[in-house]
Amino acid sequence: MKRILSLLLLAASPVLAQELSAPKQIVLSTAEKSQVEVKFDQPYAGNTNPKQMVDLYLPKKRNSDKPLPVIAMIHGGGWVNGDRIGYASLGIQSARTGDYAAVGVGYRLTKEAHWPSQVYDCKAAIRWIRAHAKELNLDADKIAVWGSSAGGHLSSLLGTSGDVKELEGDLGPNTSFSSRVQCVVNLCGPEDFTKALMFDKEGQPIWKDDAVSGLLGGNAEEKHAEAVAASPVTHVTKDDPPFITFHGTKDQRVAFLHAEGIHAALQKAGVTSLLVPIKDGGHGSVSHPEVKVRGQKFTDKVLRGIESSIDTTPIPAPPEPPKKK
Repeated sequence: MKRILSLLLLAASPVLAQELSAPKQIVLSTAEKSQVEVKFDQPYAGNTNPKQMVDLYLPKKRNSDKPLPVIAMIHGGGWVNGDRIGYASLGIQSARTGDYAAVGVGYRLTKEAHWPSQVYDCKAAIRWIRAHAKELNLDADKIAVWGSSAGGHLSSLLGTSGDVKELEGDLGPNTSFSSRVQCVVNLCGPEDFTKALMFDKEGQPIWKDDAVSGLLGGNAEEKHAEAVAASPVTHVTKDDPPFITFHGTKDQRVAFLHAEGIHAALQKAGVTSLLVPIKDGGHGSVSHPEVKVRGQKFTDKVLRGIESSIDTTPIPAPPEPPKKK
């Protein structure tokens, strides 16, 4: 299925756009058409399932003849909503620089399949990138993954489970390729399902969480083995790639303790990990423009070797929109 370029996707935050459950269609501006080549709906699993496809964003003018590093983007939406087209804006922005190719990753949602289908899909998508790296002139050894919320979880899991055979799956025709990534930009992702994502006003854990139950196939307490296996923090080892995590300190959907937990585990293992709190920020606070600036700077440093100091001081939460009278 080819996507018709029909509706303008404004350059709004990809983090917010990705939370929409219905697929959105885009039209490129004249300038974007001259700068970026977009290839929608590239299948990675050897079938025609529209969720098991990627969208590819390539610069028409590259700043170097060398193979391009890749930014793979994984959408959020509680594993039950969202669509890879929500990251189209970031994909276009990344490709038009001439320094990167970008890939929007689709995966099966929980209405269709439970854990571990989602990570199997994401790993198959990374293998697809490597399988096509030569023909597209991409650098198969320089893949960053960005994701928010549920996408942050899956991005983190790609980062920590590169050596976990049980989570590889056997999807698609490219199983001989590695699913490892070299850089993780984690935006408010759940990291440890043995801990609740939400807490009540008294600080008590809320275990009745439809999104988590949808992913694991039941309550996290009841599905303990699945909760452990699905937790990025479970699989942390010293050979994991560098991480940067952005998370609102007052996030009521995914508690800040998840960011603290993955950061501590990575540091303990000797892995480069940066944690950037968004002071008093909620779940949507990762849409703050400074998040993209610092996340891109981190990606440039890891993948392109651009030396810089990454600021980890807390980002002030964006102001709340005025209440309607």
